[in-house]
Order: sequence, then C-alpha cells, then structure tokens
Amino acid sequence: MVSTNVTSIERRVAQRLAALRAERGWSLEDLAQQTGISRPTLSRLERCELSPTASMLCRLCIVYGWTLSRLMADAESSSPQHIQASDQESWTDPDTGYRRRIVSPPGPGLLGELVEIRLPRGACASFDDSPVPGLEHHLWLLEGTLEVEVGGTQFRLNPGDCLRYQLDGPSRYCCKGRRDARYLIALMRP
Repeated sequence: MVSTNVTSIERRVAQRLAALRAERGWSLEDLAQQTGISRPTLSRLERCELSPTASMLCRLCIVYGWTLSRLMADAESSSPQHIQASDQESWTDPDTGYRRRIVSPPGPGLLGELVEIRLPRGACASFDDSPVPGLEHHLWLLEGTLEVEVGGTQFRLNPGDCLRYQLDGPSRYCCKGRRDARYLIALMRP
C-alpha cells in the first residue's frame, strides 16, 4: 500500500527508478548486486512504499550514471525556462534531515544544475562515489559552517566561502556549527 504522506516528487522518482531499471532489462536482484541495496528495499522504493535515503539515491544514481538532480528533474512532465520558488521540488533524507531543493528549471540534456542544500546542525551527508565521474561542483556556503571532505582533502567553509572541485570519488558534508548549514551547489557535467 502506498503511503498517503508521499510527495509528488517521491512518487515520480519512484516511477522513474522503476523505469530506469526496466529500460536496462535488470531484475531487482541484478540491481541489488550492483548497488548493495537489498532486493526487498529496492522493490519498496520502486512502489513508493519507502522513502529513500540520500545514500540509497546516490548508489542508484551511480549505477545509472545520473546526478540526483537529474533524476528528480527527469521525473518532471515538462521543461519550463522559469520556475517559481513555490514550484521548486525538494526532497528530505529521512535519516539525516538533509534537504535538497532543485532550484534550476528541469530540462533534459542540460549540462548545469543549481541545487540548494540545508544540512541540520550536527548532521553529516556522505556519498560513496560521484554519479557522473568528473562532475564539477561549485559549492557556495550561505549560512552556518560546513566541513567538506572530497578526494581525501578536508575543507572548513564559513558563510560566503566558495569551494570548487571535481567529484571523482567519495564525499562527505558535515554541519558541526551552532546552526544549520545552507549552501548552493552549481553542478556542471563534464
């Protein structure tokens, strides 16, 4: 049974995940082996009975070669040039409270995306790999403090700081300050 608390973006992402797997002709077991996510969990994700964590979505995006923002944008039915703030889709990781809002209007084939992230005080978000090797990030911290680890190098950011990096492996973002961290990431596909 699908939960009545499911947001429209969660429903569309679940449908898109099922379609991506079907397009490749993979069984749930095939996908489970590639992602390390159990077959029953994948089944529940695709039926929108379970809200995925950031880690799960990252592992799925890696297998499909997509960014999380592209997955969410691809679930959209149209490609507007302008999107009002009230219509921008957001998603919250149920484990950490990590909130990701897609600022850019959705559109297939675009090379750049802009996302806003809010990471609660004391929370960390870790990603095992880049969904697209060589994905360029420009991270601009707006509020709070943020510790970022990319490619084995650690950075501590304060409001107004900007960090540019190419994502080719694991990354970790931690908010250890007294208030939530809020930042924008401009993503550029290689």
